[in-house]
Amino acid sequence: MDLFGTNSITNILPFDGEVLDYGLVFNIEECAHYFNVFLNADFWSQDELLMFGKRIVTSRKVAWFGDLEYQYSYSNSIKNALPWTPELLLIKNLVELKTGEKFNSCLLNLYHNGNEGMGWHQDNEKELDENPVIASLSLGAARKFSFKHIKSKQKVDITLQSGSLILMKAETQEKWLHSLPKTTKVKTPRINLTFRNILT
Repeated sequence: MDLFGTNSITNILPFDGEVLDYGLVFNIEECAHYFNVFLNADFWSQDELLMFGKRIVTSRKVAWFGDLEYQYSYSNSIKNALPWTPELLLIKNLVELKTGEKFNSCLLNLYHNGNEGMGWHQDNEKELDENPVIASLSLGAARKFSFKHIKSKQKVDITLQSGSLILMKAETQEKWLHSLPKTTKVKTPRINLTFRNILT
């Protein structure tokens, strides 16, 4: 586990925000272990969203965890936090050590293949503080992750490998949209852990 590696930490955004790329923080064996633990867990549920007045049930599955029974709402859907699992708590502590930030909750997304993704959006829900700090850890299939500036429309892409960690902070959620584009090239699952802070 390269918590104190010599890899330089770079901001991949050219302006108006910070997305810090920490590279790989787990080795191959650790990635496989955590991926299999989470993939086979029984806490997953399909996501339900309200779009254009209709309730949509997604193929993508989600799970929400936190220090307390926090509520988190997006797309007119409310999630109630589950208590941390031992594996999630260990990863949370490692992410906090690596980034120097503190988090009280984590949203997990399970994308079964490249046919499942996430459209352009901002993580700016009312439960999050202004200029939220969000750490994103990837496990499983490598996927492209994209940013688009709201005004200039400039785009920035990064490929997130299994075991990679990025940190979104400063004005990122205000000035940039982000997405996980769908692709027919990816046939295997990806699990994404996004650590964040819910206002209490």
